[in-house]
Amino acid sequence: MRKTHYFYLARCSDGSLYAGTCIDLKSREMAHNRGSGAKYTRSRRPIRFVYHEVFHSLSAARKREAEVKKWEKRRKESLID
Repeated sequence: MRKTHYFYLARCSDGSLYAGTCIDLKSREMAHNRGSGAKYTRSRRPIRFVYHEVFHSLSAARKREAEVKKWEKRRKESLID
């Protein structure tokens, strides 16, 4: 059985967006909010996942993450809408 991988966007308390990947959305969001997620989100808690996409491989999810990280915030916001 294949694992499902996710690309996600999280809205931080300062309004910024954080892009990442994981295999369990709920536990990853909780990790960010505990302060054991990414360094970027530690000082911007609480965070809330606002968007995600499903992939069947980690490499595909990470490629999407790298692509979206290059985008301007306005374009990321349009993805969420």
